[in-house]
Amino acid sequence: MFLEQNKSSIRRFYEQVVNAREIDLADELLSADFNDHAAKEPGLEEFKKLYNSMIDIFEGLHITVEDLIAEGDKVVAYVTTRAVQAGKFRGFPPSGKEVTFTGVDIFRFENGKVVERWAVRDFLGMLQQAGHVSQKT
Repeated sequence: MFLEQNKSSIRRFYEQVVNAREIDLADELLSADFNDHAAKEPGLEEFKKLYNSMIDIFEGLHITVEDLIAEGDKVVAYVTTRAVQAGKFRGFPPSGKEVTFTGVDIFRFENGKVVERWAVRDFLGMLQQAGHVSQKT
């Protein structure tokens, strides 16, 4: 039963926190000491800073959940991200181009809340679509 609850929480994370921009819902889904390994520092507030910067960089950011797998205290999400690169990203200037790229997130739960997240994104593919990196083979 808790596996389905955890998967439901992750769906809500993407659909409401990310896509609907309901950042305050993160307080309900993520623990106060949430450790997003993609952020500079652990903590829920640091996650919110990272989230807000991504919203600024990637206009119209929308993440589609392609698949969720739950086992033990973890949920793995395979996702597709669509957005326009409207801001500077890791030293690359805004391209104004629409990009679509995939990724995998691993969420770890404790007491019904997410306590950790590891994220892998196809940023090379995104940078190629944005015109920053050559697609030569």
